[in-house]
This record gives sequence, structure tokens and C-alpha cells, in this order.
Amino acid sequence: MYREWAPDPAIAGRVTCLWTSTATSAGTKLVLPDGSVDLIWGPDGPQVAGPDTGPQPVRMSPGDRYVGIRFRPGAVGEVFGVPVEALRDLRVPLAELGVLPGLTADTMQEALAVRLRATPTPDPAAPAIAAALGAGKSVAEVAWDLGLGERQLHRRSLRAFGYGPKVLQRVVRFQRALRLARRGTALAEVAVASGYADQAHLANEVRRLAGVPLGRLLGRT
Repeated sequence: MYREWAPDPAIAGRVTCLWTSTATSAGTKLVLPDGSVDLIWGPDGPQVAGPDTGPQPVRMSPGDRYVGIRFRPGAVGEVFGVPVEALRDLRVPLAELGVLPGLTADTMQEALAVRLRATPTPDPAAPAIAAALGAGKSVAEVAWDLGLGERQLHRRSLRAFGYGPKVLQRVVRFQRALRLARRGTALAEVAVASGYADQAHLANEVRRLAGVPLGRLLGRT
């Protein structure tokens, strides 16, 4: 069972939501790329889930409970003491990062609010980069709109999101397609609305980013 809710106002500018997930049966859950970084308290204690470029399988047993704080894309900065690209495709125990000592599942929001105030603000252009790519603009167009060269945009994206703008574009396009498909939109329309060349392009990208066909993600197979 999964549930999410709004964060405390003290961290809302950097955090999308808080969430909890409890396993009711044994199985493997696929965590899909979404451009975010999460601070998670699970059965093995606190860990940081870095920005993913592919599916991350999580083996769950009945009763396993996870509590998480999800950062907005590009908003994590160096809250965890390392560049965000160093966390890409990783799950790192919080103890290895040497930050937020003494954290408990009940104090995650308060401790994070203190930590956020003590670390530099992330790139202010990050929300605009993510929004423009999510709206279907090309990397070249986004760079032009921000008055940057494409190499500058790549460096800033790497620091903000953990990967370059082309990967970010693929991730946000995939997430948009998934949202539309889950609402029942016809897949041909999903492909066009999300910026794919056609339905075959959509199917291929879903397999690359999720590791399984779109029909399985939608519970149709």
C-alpha cells in the first residue's frame, strides 16, 4: 500500500512530497526513473536513493515499511555532502555519507529542514530546465532560452539533476507518458502528446527506462 502527502512548509520549496509504502505480500517492486532523489527509511535503516537512469528492483517481504522524502528534481543540491551525480543509480546508506547523524523515521522532516538551511541553495535555473524539457523543448532550445551554451547546460544539469539534459529529457518525457497512459489515454495519443515520434518509439523508450513493456506497468499483462 502506497500513500503520499504534502511536506512541512519548512521544506516544501525543495521537497515534492512525503510518502510511505508497506508491502502486503512478498514480491519485487520496480522503482522507475523520475528525476528525483529520495531520503528513505526502510527495514535496513536510512538510505539515499539517487537519481535513476533505469529501473531499480526492490525485493519486499510482507510487512516491510518504507518512509520517504522525495526531493523536487534539481533541488537536492549537496544536502547529502556529495555531488548529486555521485549518487546516480545508487542506494547509499546514510551512515556512509556522514550527514544527518542521529536521524530517526520520526525526525526526518525536522532534521532535513535544519540541514537545508545549512547548505547552499541549488541552481536556481534547475526548475526552468526541467519544466522546459518536460514541455517538449529541445536541449538546444532550452540552452538558447537560458542564454547558455549546450556544454554549459550539460554541466549545470549534471550538477543539479545528476545527469545531462538529454537523459533528463528522456526521463520527464517517460513520466509524462506514464501519467497519460494511466489515465486511460490511447497509446497513440500518449506518444504524440509526450513528444515521441510514434507509438513504437514510446514502446522502445519505456522498455529502456522501465525494463518492462508499458502494458505491464499499466497492469494489462
